[in-house]
Amino acid sequence: MRPDQLFNNAFLNSLSERIEQITPPGLAHLRDELHDIVKSLLKEALSKMDLVTREEFDIQSDVLLKTRTKLNALEASVSQLEEQLETLTQQGKQ
Repeated sequence: MRPDQLFNNAFLNSLSERIEQITPPGLAHLRDELHDIVKSLLKEALSKMDLVTREEFDIQSDVLLKTRTKLNALEASVSQLEEQLETLTQQGKQ
């Protein structure tokens, strides 16, 4: 996923507004340049991270939940089979 896809326009607009708010009045002409620099730095930092979208995260969470459910069922089956084997082993010794 490209870093610029991780942030929607609302986030960038919010960031832009924050930059505008903290920019001193005498430096207003630098606002756009500052915004571009911050955006570029964010993209660079995000590109170095191994990030996924919320949708991808939710899909993997669902897969993990299903896998855990199957694992629990298999563990219960193995436990039941071990008990049956123990019972048969005990009966065979008598």
